[in-house]
Amino acid sequence: MTEFDHKLAAMSRAVGQGKLSRRDFMQVAMAAGLTVSASQALFSTAARAAPKKGGDFKFGCGHGQTTDSLDPATWSNGFTFHFGKSLFAAPLTQVDNKNNAVPHVAESFEPSDGAQKWVFKIRKGITYHDGRTLTAEDVVNTINYHISADSKSPAKSVLSSVTSVKTDGPDTVIFQLKGGNADFPFLLTDYHLGIYPSKDGKIDWEKGIGAGPYSIKNFEPGVRILGERNKNYFKDTYFDTVEMLSIVDVAARTNAYLSGEVHYINRADLKTIDQLKSAPDTELYNQAGFAHYTAPMHVDSAPFDKLEVRQAIKYAIDRQELVDKVLYGYGTPGNDNPISTSMKYAINPEPVYTYDPDKAKSLLKKAGLENLKVDLSASDAAFAGGVDSALLMAEQAKKAGIEINVVREPNDSYWDNVWLKKPWCLCYWGGRPVADMFLSVSLAADAAWNDTNWKNPRFNELLIAARAETDEKKRAAQYAEAQQLVHDDGGQVVLMYNNFVGAMSTKIGHNEFNSDFDDDGGYCWERWWMA
Repeated sequence: MTEFDHKLAAMSRAVGQGKLSRRDFMQVAMAAGLTVSASQALFSTAARAAPKKGGDFKFGCGHGQTTDSLDPATWSNGFTFHFGKSLFAAPLTQVDNKNNAVPHVAESFEPSDGAQKWVFKIRKGITYHDGRTLTAEDVVNTINYHISADSKSPAKSVLSSVTSVKTDGPDTVIFQLKGGNADFPFLLTDYHLGIYPSKDGKIDWEKGIGAGPYSIKNFEPGVRILGERNKNYFKDTYFDTVEMLSIVDVAARTNAYLSGEVHYINRADLKTIDQLKSAPDTELYNQAGFAHYTAPMHVDSAPFDKLEVRQAIKYAIDRQELVDKVLYGYGTPGNDNPISTSMKYAINPEPVYTYDPDKAKSLLKKAGLENLKVDLSASDAAFAGGVDSALLMAEQAKKAGIEINVVREPNDSYWDNVWLKKPWCLCYWGGRPVADMFLSVSLAADAAWNDTNWKNPRFNELLIAARAETDEKKRAAQYAEAQQLVHDDGGQVVLMYNNFVGAMSTKIGHNEFNSDFDDDGGYCWERWWMA
């Protein structure tokens, strides 16, 4: 490095630490021969490089509904998802940006007995927003809230292998499992599992008092949540206040960003992405990951109870065209396997479901049908471009003798009144960091979110066996067979893997993003800062 390079690096560090003004930096850089634009770009990069405290962060979210609640057992969309990831609640573990499970409320975790027993040590001195101290007993009561016999929590299926959870002193929690599970710490990153204060065996969730980075100052279901920095949080966090607005309508969300009402929006309108890309002081949030869009069919409802009908529909959909016209290239076609090819143990099952109307017709004939008419419930609440996707699918399926009647459902009540209830609809899955976690929550026979009502005995055997298997080769083979069964027999049409695409003001600083979920894995609240 030249002397100027060293000096420029030192200046950049000073900018990141807030010790050097834009004016002084620009003067030195331009005196050294850099252009105005190059100097400005370099300053902006340096200014965002080091986290600093202060500022009010506003986020326009593409999810949220008036029925949203602070009850963690009810969270089911991309708005309430944030509550437990890192807004006001704090779970035992988190996922880092390398897709590793790391301690959070837990200080450490250790397996024994072939990963059938897990011992978690709890950090000392963690306090809730109201000053109460987080205890090992709170952890036990929180977990029991989700796995009790009468629980309706989606986390119940995630933790289905837990046979007992108990304290061993004030700072130790012991989980006993039905069988070994090397991925168990990942399961505890589930966004429903933030730890709550408790009394007499019951958790106190009603006021949203958690141990996370922000305490709730205002919550209006379907409208917004406002949080204030928890000065006693056990890790560094940066914004003074955070506000998440529910803006389900994509045009309104885009306008909120362009007008400066919010600093960041997710689920960008890909039809008008160029407008966002060219907006002043804007960085495109474009992160490939594990998320995908699906069209789940209830396999216990006619006509989807016939395997040949399900397979005919799968061949009647041109997924590449959906990627091109709905995602505008920001994604890849699905192949009815919910495990992303970038995840450990993933396979790409054969045969690949490519668009083949003739194949679809022959499958219908095998099912005793010359043609087929079905309803497909659709809404942009399912995912951005959901209605357009359904209409395109309807057009594609005509060539196979399948008439798809697209039923446009209201955005606000979609997750309560349509998903899990209508025989065929659209859905969005944010993905999970490991195969077991995803397969357990969405496809296990008793999973609360088994949105196809698929109950395949062999699949469930494999799921349990693979979870406990410590031999990597055997485990990979078990997961491969499980994925093939989902592909061949299941009712989950994986339309496409979508990139997470949004727009972010250059006023926001960040490090490398997580890829398991949108919005930096849901950790934007504690990992981002005002540059």
